Amino acid sequence: MADGGEVKLLGFWGSPGSPQQEELYAIAVQSVHKKVPVLVHHGKPIAESLVILEYIDETWKQSRLLPQDPSERARARFWAKFADEKCVLAIMAVFRSEGEEQQKLVLEARETLKILESGLEGKLFFGGETINFVDVATGWIGCWAQIVEEITGTSLIDAENMPSLDAWFKRFLELPVIKECVPPWDKLIELNSGFHKMCVA
Repeated sequence: MADGGEVKLLGFWGSPGSPQQEELYAIAVQSVHKKVPVLVHHGKPIAESLVILEYIDETWKQSRLLPQDPSERARARFWAKFADEKCVLAIMAVFRSEGEEQQKLVLEARETLKILESGLEGKLFFGGETINFVDVATGWIGCWAQIVEEITGTSLIDAENMPSLDAWFKRFLELPVIKECVPPWDKLIELNSGFHKMCVA
């Protein structure tokens, strides 16, 4: 890396962008949350996705993810946190449910995702013409939503009701740097179908 320090990322193969590295498993187990991802830089572990992204932004300043303007930086943090705390949980609730309860949760998830769409403000990416902190922090949700839709037979994001969000997810997932990190679709469906069965059992 540019600063001469070794960087390793401990993740799970079923999570886009997180390669599994067995030699770092003990580090993840020893971390506060006992989960991945964990970034290890200079031998020091950093946990939690958003914290890792901020660390990367502050450490490798030649490719900043957060805007330089303080108000825009605060806005980016807001949308990243909103997606992490609201959208992910809403989609997960749909994934873990069935029947009438699931249909109710689908409507709630769509309302939450519609709010996220408003943050795009008609731009190609949250970062404007290029991806920024929010795009990297939340873009994977598009992949996760598609997985949930296929497994549960529901509709969370569509071009008719959320055209900007739908187009953004597709645009983000087609970026070469992102596309090469996404595991094979059939393996993702197989893995998460098993999780879904456990959740609703």
